Amino acid sequence: MKLTFLETSDMHGYVYPTDYSGKQNLAFGAAKVAAKLKELRAQAAGPVIAIENGDFIQGSPLSYYLAKEKSSAKELTKLINLMDYDVQVIGNHEFNYGIDYLKEAIESYHAPVLAANILNEAGQPYFGQAYTIIEKAGIKIAILGLTTEYIPHWEKPETLAGLTFANIVETAKKYVPLLNQQADLVIVSYHGGFEKDLTTGEATEALTGENEGYKLLQEVEGIDALFTGHQHRTIAAKINGIPVVQPGYRGNHIGEIQLTIEKNGDRVMIVDSHAALHTVENVAADPQILSAIEPLELELEHWLDQTLGEVEGDMRITDPMQARLEEHPYVEFINRVQLSASGAEISGTALFNNEGKGFGKTITMRDVITNYIYPNTLAVIKVNGAELRAALEQSANYLAVENDQIVFNPAYIQPKPQYYNYDMYEGFQYTIDMNQPAGQRITELSFQGHPITAEQEFELVTNQYRAIGGGNYEMFGADKIVREIQIDMTELIAEYLKKHPIIKAEVDHNFNVIL
Repeated sequence: MKLTFLETSDMHGYVYPTDYSGKQNLAFGAAKVAAKLKELRAQAAGPVIAIENGDFIQGSPLSYYLAKEKSSAKELTKLINLMDYDVQVIGNHEFNYGIDYLKEAIESYHAPVLAANILNEAGQPYFGQAYTIIEKAGIKIAILGLTTEYIPHWEKPETLAGLTFANIVETAKKYVPLLNQQADLVIVSYHGGFEKDLTTGEATEALTGENEGYKLLQEVEGIDALFTGHQHRTIAAKINGIPVVQPGYRGNHIGEIQLTIEKNGDRVMIVDSHAALHTVENVAADPQILSAIEPLELELEHWLDQTLGEVEGDMRITDPMQARLEEHPYVEFINRVQLSASGAEISGTALFNNEGKGFGKTITMRDVITNYIYPNTLAVIKVNGAELRAALEQSANYLAVENDQIVFNPAYIQPKPQYYNYDMYEGFQYTIDMNQPAGQRITELSFQGHPITAEQEFELVTNQYRAIGGGNYEMFGADKIVREIQIDMTELIAEYLKKHPIIKAEVDHNFNVIL
C-alpha cells in the first residue's frame, strides 16, 4: 500500500497569486496550492494526509490588513479549513500579532494544531496537543508537531509570558519512543530547517538552535519521515534513509513524501520511500478559494491604493546591493522615521530583501507595505561605543569581496537569504573598509565630528528583532532596552507621511563602504 503525505509551509498569508506590486498570476499563493492539492489527492494511489507546517497568518499585505484593520485572522483561517488539512503546526511568525490573535486563529481551525515543545508553566503543551494519531486503511500514523525554539530571540517577552520553548531534539527524544509504541508510523512536522549540509554534515549556519533538523535525524531514532519549513528552501531528499521535504515560500511548492507500506500481521514495514516537490507554476488558481477571499481582496486593493505622500526627487531602489553600499534616500527616510518616533540619537535599519522598489513620486500604502514587509515595532537600547563598533563589525560580516567587487556574503544567501541582517545606520559617521580582516573593518567611527570612545553611551533605535539580539547581534539584548514604541513600523511611516506629506529624496552620506 502507498501512503502519501502532502505538506505546505511558510505561505505567509499569500492567497491570490500576486505580490501586490502589480504582478499577477505568479507561481505562488494558497489559491494555486489548493488547486494543486486537489490534483495530487486525485492522483494518489492510496490514502493521503495533508500537513500545514506553519507561518500562514503573517507575511503579506493581506495578512497585515486583517491584523491591523480587522483584528482577526478568521478570513485567512477559513481558507485553511477549505483546503482540508489533517494537521497543522505553529510557525514562529504566528506570534507576530500577539498571543491573543494567535489563540483566536487556532480556535478557528478545524484540524488539530500541534506544538509539542511550546510549553505552559506546568510543562505541558501550551496550545493543547503535542501530537495526533490518524488511522488510514488500518494503519495508525502518529504526527508530532515541533516549532523552532528560537522564537524568544525574536518576540517581545510580554508576548511570550508563561511560555517555554523546549529544545526540539530533546522533545522528540521524549515523544518518538512513546509514539512508536502507540502507532505504526511516526511522522515529524517541524517548523524549522536544517543547520547542516544534508550530504556532508558540515554546518551551514551558526548552531544557535534555530534550525536543528539535521541533528534531529542524527540523534532520534524511530522517525519515518520529516517535514520541515522556516528557511523557505526547496528540499526533497533523504537523510540516513529518512525522507525529508521543505516546500519553499509563499506556497510556490508542495512537498510530498510517499511511503510504500507492507503489513505482516501486526507489524508494519516501510519497504520504499520517495520525497518530491511539486511546483504550482502553470496551475490555475482554485475558484473556491478565490471566491471565498474576493470581497476582502477588493477591500484590500482599495486600502493599498490610498495616497500617503509625495516625493521630491528619486527614492526608487533600482539596485538593492548598491543601496547597501552607498546610502540610499529610502534607507535614510526609514532611519529618520525611527529617529522621529523614538527621540533616540542614532538609528539602524535594513533592506529586508531585494524585492522592495523604494518610493516613486507618489507614496501609497501599497508602497509602504511592499517595502517594509515585517510587522516590526521599535525599541530604544542603551549602547556604548564598544558595542556599537561590534554591531557594525557584525553588519560588515554580511559583505564579502569577489572578483574585486563588494557583494553580499554568499554564506548568508544560502541556504536562506539574510539580507535583513545587514544594518545601515544614521546619526553618526562610519566607514567599512573591506580591505581589512573581519572584526577590524570599522576604520572610522565618529559622532558630531569627534571619534566615538568605547565608553561613550548612546540611545539607539532599531526594530524589536534586532534590539533583543536577533540576527546574532549578541552585543544587544533585552536588558539594554530603555523604552519601546508599541506601534507597528508601517503605521509609524504612515503617520510620519501625514505630518510630512512631501518628503525629499536626500542623503547625508554618513557612511562609506570602501574597497
